[in-house]
Amino acid sequence: MPAGDRDGPLLVGYDGSHGAATAIALAANLMPDRHAQVAHLWSPPDGGSALHRRLAHRAWTAEHLDTLVEREAAAAAKGVAASGVALAQAAGWTAEPLVRGVYGGEGHELARLAAQDGTAVVVVGSRGLGGVRGLLGSVSDLTVNRSPVPVLVVPPLLAEERAATVFGPVLIAHDGSDGAERARHTATELLPGRSHVIARVESPLDLRSLGVRGAGAAPVASDRSKQDGSPSGTVTLQADAFGPRAVADALAEKAAARGAGVVVVGSRGRSMIREALLGSVARAVLHHAHRPVLVVPSPPH
Repeated sequence: MPAGDRDGPLLVGYDGSHGAATAIALAANLMPDRHAQVAHLWSPPDGGSALHRRLAHRAWTAEHLDTLVEREAAAAAKGVAASGVALAQAAGWTAEPLVRGVYGGEGHELARLAAQDGTAVVVVGSRGLGGVRGLLGSVSDLTVNRSPVPVLVVPPLLAEERAATVFGPVLIAHDGSDGAERARHTATELLPGRSHVIARVESPLDLRSLGVRGAGAAPVASDRSKQDGSPSGTVTLQADAFGPRAVADALAEKAAARGAGVVVVGSRGRSMIREALLGSVARAVLHHAHRPVLVVPSPPH
C-alpha cells in the first residue's frame, strides 16, 4: 500500500456541510468498524465579516480584534468538529476530533496530515459541480493529487446509489499496469468481504498491436465471468486512449448495472501509455462515476 497503515485511522475532512455528513455515513458502510479522525480545517473570516463587526467595539487595537476573531472562530471550529465526531460515532466508528487553523490550501493540509499520522484512507465529500463552489475541484481534488494514501471521494448520490454502498461489489478499473494492480490489492485490503469486479481498460494502441479490428470504436463493455469459482467477475472496457470521459462513462454504466458500492482507480503510475490513460480516467471518474470513488496513488518515484 502507499504510505500509511491499512489498519490505521481514517482521516475525514469535515466542514459541517450535508455533503460531508453524507461522506461519513457512506464511508462507514464501505469501511465499518474503523477509527476516524474527524478533521475540521478552519481559517479566520474576512475582515468585513459579521463576526468582525460584532467584535470591533470590544477591541482595543486592530491586533486585539484579530485575536478576538481568531478565538471565536477557533471555538466555533471545535463545535463543528464535535458534530462530525457525533455523526461518525452514530455511523458505527470510534472517532476523535482534529481541529487545525489554516490559511488556504485545505487539500494540501489534509494530505500533509495523512502523511504524518499513518492514515489508512482520507475521506472527503463533494457537493457536485454545476457552477456551485463545492469540494470537488478544490479540497477533494487537491487532496487526491497530493495525498500519499488512498482517498475516498463521496459525491452526491441517489437513493439507489447510496443503498449500494451497504453490500454492492467493488468495481476496480484495471489497465494491466503496476499502478492498477496496486489499486486492486489496496481495495482487497481496505474493502474486505465484498465481491470484486475487474474492469479491464484497454486502449486502441494495445488492441491494434494485437491485430484487433475496430480498435478505434466507441467504448463498449462486455461481461466475461471468471471460471475459477471466484465471486468476482471481469468486465472489458474498450475505449479511445484520448477519451478518458468515454472510459469513465463506461465505468459508470457498468457500476450501475452491477450495483457497485464503490469504484476503485489508480493514479500517478509509471507506464507512459497505460498509466497516462488510467490517470486521466481517475480524474474523469471523480466527476462522472455517480459512486464513491477510491483513488489509490502509486509510490513517489
